[in-house]
Amino acid sequence: MSDRTMARQVLLFIWFLSLSSALGQVSYSIPEEMAKGSLVGNIAQDLGLDLKRLKSGKARIYTGDSAEYIELNKERGVLLIKERIDREALCGQTTPCALHFQIILENPMQLYRVTVEVTDINDNAPMFSKAEMRFEINELSSSGARFPLERAIDHDVGRNGLQSYSLEPTDNFVLKFQNLPDGNKAVEMVLQTPLDRERKDHISLLLTAFDGGEPQMSGTMKIHITVLDANDNAPVCSQSVYKTSIAENSPKGTVLTTVSASDADQGSNGRISFSMSSTADKAADIFEIDPESGVVKLIGGIDYEIRKYYQTDVQARDEGGHTDSCKIIVDVIDTNDNSPTINIISKSSQISEDSKTGTVLAILNIQDVDSNESGKVNCHLNENVPFVIQSSPDGFYSLVTDGDLDREHESEYNISVTCADEGVPSLSSSVILSLQISDVNDNAPVFDKSSYEASVQENNTPGLSIFTVRARDADFNQNARVSYILEDSSVNGVPVSSLVSVSANSGVIHAVRSFDYEQIKDFQFRVKAQDGGSPPLSSNVSVKIMIQDQNDNAPQVLYPVQSGASVVAEIVPRSADVGYLVTKVVAVDVDSGQNAWLSYKLQKATDRALFEVGLQNGEIRTVRQVTDKDAVKQRLTVVVEDNGQPSRSATVNVNVAVADSFPEVLTEFTDFPHDKEYNDNLTFYLVLALAVVSFLFIVSIIAILSVKCYRWRRERMFYKSGANLPVIPYYPPLYADVGGTGTLQQVYNYEVCRTTDSRKTDLKYDRPCSESIISLDSSGTHTLTHAQRGKLTNEQFDDQQKPPSADWRFTQNQRPGPSGAAGTPEVAVGTGPWPNPPTEAEQLQALMAAANEVSEATNTLGPGTMGLSTRYNPQFTLQHVPDYRQNVYIPGSTATLTSNQQQPQQALPPPQAAIVAAAAQPEPPKAVQTPANKKKSTKKEKK
Repeated sequence: MSDRTMARQVLLFIWFLSLSSALGQVSYSIPEEMAKGSLVGNIAQDLGLDLKRLKSGKARIYTGDSAEYIELNKERGVLLIKERIDREALCGQTTPCALHFQIILENPMQLYRVTVEVTDINDNAPMFSKAEMRFEINELSSSGARFPLERAIDHDVGRNGLQSYSLEPTDNFVLKFQNLPDGNKAVEMVLQTPLDRERKDHISLLLTAFDGGEPQMSGTMKIHITVLDANDNAPVCSQSVYKTSIAENSPKGTVLTTVSASDADQGSNGRISFSMSSTADKAADIFEIDPESGVVKLIGGIDYEIRKYYQTDVQARDEGGHTDSCKIIVDVIDTNDNSPTINIISKSSQISEDSKTGTVLAILNIQDVDSNESGKVNCHLNENVPFVIQSSPDGFYSLVTDGDLDREHESEYNISVTCADEGVPSLSSSVILSLQISDVNDNAPVFDKSSYEASVQENNTPGLSIFTVRARDADFNQNARVSYILEDSSVNGVPVSSLVSVSANSGVIHAVRSFDYEQIKDFQFRVKAQDGGSPPLSSNVSVKIMIQDQNDNAPQVLYPVQSGASVVAEIVPRSADVGYLVTKVVAVDVDSGQNAWLSYKLQKATDRALFEVGLQNGEIRTVRQVTDKDAVKQRLTVVVEDNGQPSRSATVNVNVAVADSFPEVLTEFTDFPHDKEYNDNLTFYLVLALAVVSFLFIVSIIAILSVKCYRWRRERMFYKSGANLPVIPYYPPLYADVGGTGTLQQVYNYEVCRTTDSRKTDLKYDRPCSESIISLDSSGTHTLTHAQRGKLTNEQFDDQQKPPSADWRFTQNQRPGPSGAAGTPEVAVGTGPWPNPPTEAEQLQALMAAANEVSEATNTLGPGTMGLSTRYNPQFTLQHVPDYRQNVYIPGSTATLTSNQQQPQQALPPPQAAIVAAAAQPEPPKAVQTPANKKKSTKKEKK
């Protein structure tokens, strides 16, 4: 190898290193045949990477289809020798010889290019393909005759390659070298001294080849020369160099060229034979030449990607031993015989659906070893996928997202990557990448309905399953796991959680307790469906539960009032005609619908032929004319039955006295026994009430004195402090400030009349406890002076201490008559208290008046309807029922008690219809006077 050639190789190597540095590559230079585990270089330091980055990024080496000679030690961040490197096997005669590979990092994906140059060492001695060569040389060969010799082969390159030859002995022959177009040297043995067969017919020479390595290595070949007699003309090739070309993948037997030569001799001395010498590129294994015709044919396979041209020597030799040589150069033409190769360097098998556009999914290395247009590759993806493939000049492609992903719309993609070259015809390759879309919590649960309604019968068992709400979440796995939560709310002041509960997993709504239709008819609440994502998403829905009524309440008899301690009888004069209204049984049923339809039947009677009961209205009337033979005491048992399934009933006993005078009735009913146990209980309750009242009286006195002392001290402090202190509004007890600060814009006062068991209590009149007499301005505040507060307190105590009015008498036109008769204009009821004291007869007459009015209201309804409330029948309106708060009727009397405040009060006559069984009856407590007649009573007391 000449110095000029070595200089060019050094310049080429320096240019390669500078180019690598400019491109940002890392380059190393190592000698061949290094032991396994030898250090190549500190790649982490040279790339400026942290060792943690190498570990977390799963750093690895990608070499493509080449063998891996270098390995990466991520613990130390260095490159080590993995396999012994033989430069001659790796690169042959190519210089410089380098390994090219890439280091791949993930999370995020990064790629670094590394070049490792493998320098040659003198590990191969020059060698000849033959151990010996034989020549037959005519003795007439002139000086300067040339005989080509087998060239030695040294796989090393550069200085370590073949450098020189020596030939011994040199008596007749010397060596000469000829430069070849490929840069090698052809070795020729030149005849320097004519041969003389007679002196020496056989010559043995030793050809030695030397390289330039340290230590120097050599190879030898023996040359045997046989001196022939008399052939003085050598063959001459027609061309010194034959050039031809052939397409790769051509079939065997293809003719490349024909070598021709001429010899001036005749006969056997002019017969020429051709032979092909062995070369380093093993062209003799691929081509052959016909010895006689010189036709060169293809006998092996050729591949442009393996070798682009071939060069071989052809020797023309006559039978006299004269030879000539020429060269054949074969250029290989590339064809599009290689489809693109797709190598997946790194890929993600799963990606989140909320990934941003441009997220890298995979890195591909796509190569086509063909040249020119056949090596240009274009890649595309299958249609309708939100991905694109991006290319780079060095054959690396990135698969990235090109739109929004939605797992609920498409949970998996099979991405087909197809790459085709531009050759004719075009060749293509494809690969399918499977990509799973992972779920994120981007969908809230959705209920099947916008609202739910369900019904449940009252008196249900606690824990009963009412119905189920369902919500669905389009997400996956944990994000789609729906939990149901009952939102906090209240129904009539009661937490809804005390009424129903909802199963967190199934959405089944259970009744927490037994429902009562009479207390609550329906209620609403909201159920929230929440998924298991992070953060969780939720939605809610309104649920309405309607309670269905059951016949679980028996009718309740309001009149006549049943008492075990006294006997109350209805008086029927013996002059009563047929159809005379004796009394009316008044009952109610708190159920609804047909469960509250009441019917009345006469179960027992002293004389069934005398009385009958209205089926719908409960009126007891005479069936026939009352005679003198009828017994004075008549006892009727009336059954009140509702229309439910099964029906429920109640019974009431009605005592009827058939007589014209009160003494006659009294005589018949005085033999009823009193309930001793009731009297004992009454005594006990009276003693207990006296003790409680005494205790409360003492406590009240102490409280009043404490309040007086407190007010006295506060007034003293107020007088001493002067007029600069702020005025603080004071509202006396039992008064409310309603001057625009509450929900009602004006004060409402209510008067309530009620009655209980006539044996134990009296008819009582309740006065409002929050009645206010304070005038308020627009700001809702008012200040009373100490004198005004004292006057107000005294008036309040006067109201409580004043006795009830005794001006309540019955006039003649208020004597017994038909129920509902109009009173005289002088009558005014509701403006004063009850008579002092009210007797049992008066209480009874008031209750009977209510019963008569209920009867009249019931008569306006058809069969199957009810008589007390419009909620029992939608067709029943308030216009059918008189206002019981305005009128009170007393059976057998023409008196009508009204609440008309405009009419003056008229005295009522003493009662005549009540019969008292117990003569020694304690006097009932006096009723409290109402505020309505406070001033009137005060004037009467003064008179």
